[in-house]
Amino acid sequence: MRWLASTRIALCVLALVLAPFEPALATNSRIKDIASLQSGRDNQLIGYGLVVGLQGTGDSLRSSPFTDQSMRAMLQNLGISTQGGQSNAKNVAAVMVTANLPPFASPGSRIDVTASSLGDSSSLRGGTLVMTSLTGADGQIYAVAQGSVIVSGFTAQGNAASVQEGITTSGRVPGGAIIERELPSKFKDSVNLVLQLRNADFTTALRIADTINAYAAANYGAPIAEARDSQEVVIQKPRTADLARLMADIENLVVATDSPAKVVINERTGTIVIGADVRVSRVAVAYGTLTVTVSETPQIVQPEPFSKGVTAVQDQTDIIAQKTGDKIAVVDGPDLRTLVSGLNSIGVKPDGIIAILQGIKSAGALQAELVLQ
Repeated sequence: MRWLASTRIALCVLALVLAPFEPALATNSRIKDIASLQSGRDNQLIGYGLVVGLQGTGDSLRSSPFTDQSMRAMLQNLGISTQGGQSNAKNVAAVMVTANLPPFASPGSRIDVTASSLGDSSSLRGGTLVMTSLTGADGQIYAVAQGSVIVSGFTAQGNAASVQEGITTSGRVPGGAIIERELPSKFKDSVNLVLQLRNADFTTALRIADTINAYAAANYGAPIAEARDSQEVVIQKPRTADLARLMADIENLVVATDSPAKVVINERTGTIVIGADVRVSRVAVAYGTLTVTVSETPQIVQPEPFSKGVTAVQDQTDIIAQKTGDKIAVVDGPDLRTLVSGLNSIGVKPDGIIAILQGIKSAGALQAELVLQ
């Protein structure tokens, strides 16, 4: 019998002196890549429908009574009487249909929809979504969906084994919905434009406003943009400007973006993401790993020949303690490359680097936000 136990001991992290550093270079990005138009957002649509034509993988009507009710209501609307008798067919499944209505979508254009099973259907592969109305949050019908459901996963099952890859109870209908109603508001009816930053930051918002005002001063003779807060920049429409052309020019302006320094750690997967602006004051880091191996090797002791002794078991325990990774390194991170090189020089794995970064943060030497996931 062998029993193995490992104990990892992380040594202390000592903060020494604060090291000077220079700010990192900002990244230049187009406004369209870091901000979105407030009036140009998607709208979510939802509907309830039926998928027919399944090969015995649909809902069992006893376990999913709403499927039977929906099927009977659909047949009655088509003029087919469903009085009396019960159907045991398993080629129909009730689904929830969802879609995103893109901004400025016009009637007659098509969008993709997703159909997800509501009952106990095992697969939607090979099914066809029957005409389904899609409504918005205001209860109005904005699109109608119908078409073949495309399922990427598959399931194979035998008497003693089964295999499944992906999800078979959810699929997509590419271009399956036709837009029937446009959104009430129109783009060119807007008095002003509101840009929303995807990553809220006061510095970036002010830079966007300054860049737009420099463009407006050269073309319209007056500033038109103002940073309302860390996420919104309001642009007043000049009287002589075409709103679509103005937005096309503004979204292609280049801005130097900024973001707070962060270190994101996922202890479950051992993932470490270090931002470019992360700084570490000069610290001395010692990391060691102590592995203790305990081996149990019981021995059988036989009695002397012709004696009245009995067979016994004698315990034998071997303990081995091994210490590795006892390097001491000075980590000084004026930039990302130096920080990573300093951590790698200690020769530890990602889980060890996670412990070191947490220790550096506790010592007050990590000049960034530590995000644990």
